[in-house]
Amino acid sequence: MQIKFSSITVIDQEQALQFYTRQLGFTKMADIPMGPYRWLTVISPEGVEGTELVLEPLGFPPSAAYQKALFDAGIPATAFITKDIQAEYKRLKEAGVVFRGEPVSMGPITAVLFEDTCGNLINLVQPPM
Repeated sequence: MQIKFSSITVIDQEQALQFYTRQLGFTKMADIPMGPYRWLTVISPEGVEGTELVLEPLGFPPSAAYQKALFDAGIPATAFITKDIQAEYKRLKEAGVVFRGEPVSMGPITAVLFEDTCGNLINLVQPPM
């Protein structure tokens, strides 16, 4: 058994696609019309081969309330891993990504939160090397 897809809910799929590809550097994998929404996935050039992030539309009202509650509480929707958090932080900041502070050592990891422009906080984490 393997994980093929992981989802993140987004307020606007096109805005999410632009952010995840232009600012984060991910690549669009699938873009299939599905009624009023799209089956829209991106992949990370540094990620595990075959794993896709689904940019899931907020089509179910309770999911919008849940997303907002997480965001307002400062809780990340997911986490991305990097080998060099300082370099990644600098690159993303220069690309216009909004961070909630600077990378902070938290025991065995270093982490920082950023906003994805689509209603989510993402935790950028550097694990121990």
